Amino acid sequence: MLRPMHLLYSRLGYRYPKAILAAQFQIALVVVFGALLLFRLYQPMSDRHFWLIAAVSETLVLIENLWGLRVCFSLLEPAQRWIRGQRDPQTTSAAWRAAATLPRQYVRQHGKTPVLFTVFPIAVFIVVILDLRPIELALPACLAAALVTLLYGAALRFFAMEVAMTPVVEDIAVNLPEGFDHGKDGVSLRWKLLLGLPLINIVTGVVVEGLSPHPPGSTVAGIGIAMLVAVGVAFTVSLELTMLLARSVLTPLENLRRAAARIGEGDLSVRVPVITADETGRLTQAFNYAVAGLEERERLHQAFGAYVDPEVAERVLREGSELAGDDVEVSVLFLDIREFTAFAERSSAREVVEQLNQVFELAVPVLIRNGGHANKFIGDGLMGVFGAPDRRSDHADRAVAAGRELVGEMERAFGDRLRIGVGVNSGPVVAGTIGGGGRIEFTVIGDAVNTAARVEAMTRETGDAMLITEATRCLLSDPEAIEWIERPAAPLKGKSETVRVWAPAQHALVPAGGLATSRGASA
Repeated sequence: MLRPMHLLYSRLGYRYPKAILAAQFQIALVVVFGALLLFRLYQPMSDRHFWLIAAVSETLVLIENLWGLRVCFSLLEPAQRWIRGQRDPQTTSAAWRAAATLPRQYVRQHGKTPVLFTVFPIAVFIVVILDLRPIELALPACLAAALVTLLYGAALRFFAMEVAMTPVVEDIAVNLPEGFDHGKDGVSLRWKLLLGLPLINIVTGVVVEGLSPHPPGSTVAGIGIAMLVAVGVAFTVSLELTMLLARSVLTPLENLRRAAARIGEGDLSVRVPVITADETGRLTQAFNYAVAGLEERERLHQAFGAYVDPEVAERVLREGSELAGDDVEVSVLFLDIREFTAFAERSSAREVVEQLNQVFELAVPVLIRNGGHANKFIGDGLMGVFGAPDRRSDHADRAVAAGRELVGEMERAFGDRLRIGVGVNSGPVVAGTIGGGGRIEFTVIGDAVNTAARVEAMTRETGDAMLITEATRCLLSDPEAIEWIERPAAPLKGKSETVRVWAPAQHALVPAGGLATSRGASA
């Protein structure tokens, strides 16, 4: 049924809502004419009277249709603007609410109009034109018949609106902003069942009563009483069955809704018991399978994040495992524990591992806090990278701030029991994934990396806790922000030229909380 609607929407575009609503509103004319034919089964009348009543009734309904369409078009204005191309987040949200809640908003704004301008006038006209007696019984009977017709037509109009707006709502929904609150302005499935199914039985009861043979001399008042009895029986019998049906359908759906809310709060351990063997049971089973898959994915994500730096892990999950090699400028930081070999020789394996973990548990958060990541652990040291995989123009500032903070953190944590050396260098590298046989890792390769490692080794010779190269110092946004002491240039292993290196003055070693507080956070 929805396929023709989608085809019409794709062809008509912004003209679709008005065209489809104008067409489906004409259902009311058919419903009223059918009700008059049914009324003729209750109350004999001449052809002249029938067509006169039909003409008056259809005219009033047509006027009400035009008024109702005007209300609908006004309510749909946000959706019309969206279809025409105005698609900012605020307009998109308003458009979805307008299209999705149109039936209920229409009933709220226009619900009383049909009663005042069609039901009551038509009932009075029928009583007068047919001279029905006694009037105190005939008028309520005609009002009841007109009201049943109105309720049936309103139900058809309500659900027809929902179907007609489905292509529009679907189109808008895929463009809704993240975190959009859909609200609770629609009519719940419970009320649709509780109102819709009894109404069907009421109409059925009225039709059956109308088709039944009536004794000679029956009046519309007597027939009206019989009709009310049929309505009451149909309503009371169907209500209990409807409530049971509603509970049968809604209980599994409510369980799924509560489970989905818990998943939204981060609880992936939730499972929903399958309590039926029908479509809702299969839906529940599929839901449980999906949640189990999410839980497994989250476990893998957590394990992945434990073995791979979070920044790299997020990019791999976003772009795939093959991060192509890029030529980028980065700052590389090497950290090494002084005299750790001697410590390892006189300590047990457990003590060595515990000591390394204590150091790295302090070091890794410092790197992350300053916008870098621990690229690899190398024995009793690590290599940190700033500026890859996500490029940062202030990578040198971040690496230097991290190095200063590392020295301070280690002094506070270990005092004289453990000392570290930190070397920082900046320059061009190739950043990407390398490996084979199904095992790959993200890393940076280039002379800048080798130089950073050599500079860290120089700290043993100069006695400094931290050294940076001239290349890094030149990239600092404000090299004079802290005091730097130049150390004698020295040749580095594997390099033909000497490298100028600098050490921060002792009082400049420890920033108050990293880059964010030493020079202001930088994107």
